[in-house]
Amino acid sequence: MIAVATSTRADWGLLTPLIDEFKKQHIPYTVIASNMHLIPEMGKTVEEIRAAGEEPIELPTAGANVSETLANSTRMHGEWFATNKPDAVVILGDRYEMLGVASAATINGIPIIHIAGGTVSEGAMDNAIRNAISQLASLHLTETENCGARLENMGIDKESVIVTGAIGVWNTLNVPLMSREELQESLGRDLPEKFFVGTLHAATLDNVSPKEQMEEFLAGIEGFMKARPGYGAILTYPNNDTDPTPLIAMLRDFEKRHPESVIVVPSLGLRRYLSAVALSEGVIGNSSSGIVEVASLGVPTLDIGIRQNGRERAVSVVHCDATRGAITMSLSLITTPMIKGIAAKRVNPYFHTDTPKVMTDAIKAFLKI
Repeated sequence: MIAVATSTRADWGLLTPLIDEFKKQHIPYTVIASNMHLIPEMGKTVEEIRAAGEEPIELPTAGANVSETLANSTRMHGEWFATNKPDAVVILGDRYEMLGVASAATINGIPIIHIAGGTVSEGAMDNAIRNAISQLASLHLTETENCGARLENMGIDKESVIVTGAIGVWNTLNVPLMSREELQESLGRDLPEKFFVGTLHAATLDNVSPKEQMEEFLAGIEGFMKARPGYGAILTYPNNDTDPTPLIAMLRDFEKRHPESVIVVPSLGLRRYLSAVALSEGVIGNSSSGIVEVASLGVPTLDIGIRQNGRERAVSVVHCDATRGAITMSLSLITTPMIKGIAAKRVNPYFHTDTPKVMTDAIKAFLKI
């Protein structure tokens, strides 16, 4: 049995096609849901896992701060691994609580299958955490050839590195999208005539506080909307790398001040997110999805600030500083025919054919099943 660890809306959405492939190939697995999935204020996204037909193991690891959550993650996953002894655990990416999962797996002798190692995001602690998980992992399923090469340069055995492409890109090309009318009905709101989809997480290595980062982000959007009536935004909550409570309050206040043009939701979920992006003028903020997946949906991305510095990107990704003036100007740039035309070509360095099957075949070969 393979354990699949998930702690946020983001990694769950990315893992679903892999789980579907497990089902197709009759591979036993168990989903372990922790941290943000179980927090009501963050949307309690464990319900999205249940809605997909799963019966997840729930480990309420969220603590009062990052250190406590990391400790809880190590302890609770360690207890579960010691009792249940899975054949392996799948860990995606670079979340801090996943370092706890990886540590617990290592101590209990559980092999780690790591997805999306070898990438770079220099503006957040995620970068170091991702590399640490890679060093603990036994099988590495990487998004690009460059990611694989970085792992090899870190001393990781070349035979354990399989380039699979990004699983999120597979989602963009295969998940049935909602129409504008269906999305409006699902959100319970009329969409602005034109809108961006945005998420701003804390850039944890920035010398500017998360609150100041959010202030500049919202002011930049506001400046653009004032200059370009008819535009709006769908904004989702940040993750809990830092205390998200004041940032969520700022988002909600922004929505109240712009009730006709701004929609704030804790989580869109996979299908609504991809549908909203496909209907949008572009994705804005500093989420990795804007870099990795959005190019395959044919819309531009505005990557803001330092969080994703160093990550490979398509030419449809525009970068700007995390200041209100730069954001307002860059929003104007990504709506130009030139940038929209580039995005429409859907050239994405993270695309590979049939990623979930390639991943599953690599896992089967590794586990000899």
